Amino acid sequence: MVAQPHRFNSLSEVHAAFGLPKPLHPLISIVDGIHNRIEVKFTAESHITSFYKITYTAKVSGKVKYGQSYYDFDEGGLLFAAPNQLMGGSEHNGPYSGYSLFIHPDFLMGYPLAKKIKQYGFFSYATNEALHLSETEQSTIIITLKSIETELSLPIDELSQDVLISQIELLLNYSNRYYKRQFITRKAVHTDLLQKLETLLEDYISSEQGIPTVHCLAEQLAVSPSYLSDLLRVLTGQNAQQHIHEKLIEKAKEQLTTTSLSVAEIAYQLGFEHPQSLSRLFKIKTCMSPLEFRALFH
Repeated sequence: MVAQPHRFNSLSEVHAAFGLPKPLHPLISIVDGIHNRIEVKFTAESHITSFYKITYTAKVSGKVKYGQSYYDFDEGGLLFAAPNQLMGGSEHNGPYSGYSLFIHPDFLMGYPLAKKIKQYGFFSYATNEALHLSETEQSTIIITLKSIETELSLPIDELSQDVLISQIELLLNYSNRYYKRQFITRKAVHTDLLQKLETLLEDYISSEQGIPTVHCLAEQLAVSPSYLSDLLRVLTGQNAQQHIHEKLIEKAKEQLTTTSLSVAEIAYQLGFEHPQSLSRLFKIKTCMSPLEFRALFH
């Protein structure tokens, strides 16, 4: 029988399990292993937390498991995990060189960030999609994390939470900017990924296998659905679902102008369960019905 992963519901539990000092705040904490020597005792068991976790790692030896994959610390960079994400299973114990920021969702309640943080796709990226930072970016991230640490060490007053929320937003904005940079600068890798995506889509549509889901395409490309959508949004201006729809409409246009197939026949050929679904999507994308589009060419 497979053991169920342990769930940590409080920051105190997490700190105790990892051999860390007690948190200064019940809903937010930060572990500084760069400016302070901290011996981290990673748990070997898989676990789930109720918090957001942002981890900056310097280049140290060892691996830590996020989800079903191991993240190699030798690479360094930023990792993000949302509440209820599976983690754990470490091959590293000892001195920890990096930062870990834990944020309970309750800390964000009453602020726009409580909703906005769920829109950052990188909280559900896979481990091989970590954010790799340049030296300048590393400095900026460390300074921002240090600012959060400093604020947490001060006596709490009526503006403490506002300041911390602003600092967290700044950290997430920097992360978002650097991910967009990474999508662009790793052009060779991502161009190859896009080419594979185009081939997959073409195979699906041509073989009448039905309309592929984003999850299915991402799985075959060995990336997470969120990473695929965010990458496409930066490089093409469309997320993965919109990209799939665009390809379906392109194929429908081709069929409407080069064959005498009915709209229903084209719809079924493209994988739609109902012809009305194609007609509705076609009108949204082109501002005309399939028959109106066909009439332009006849």
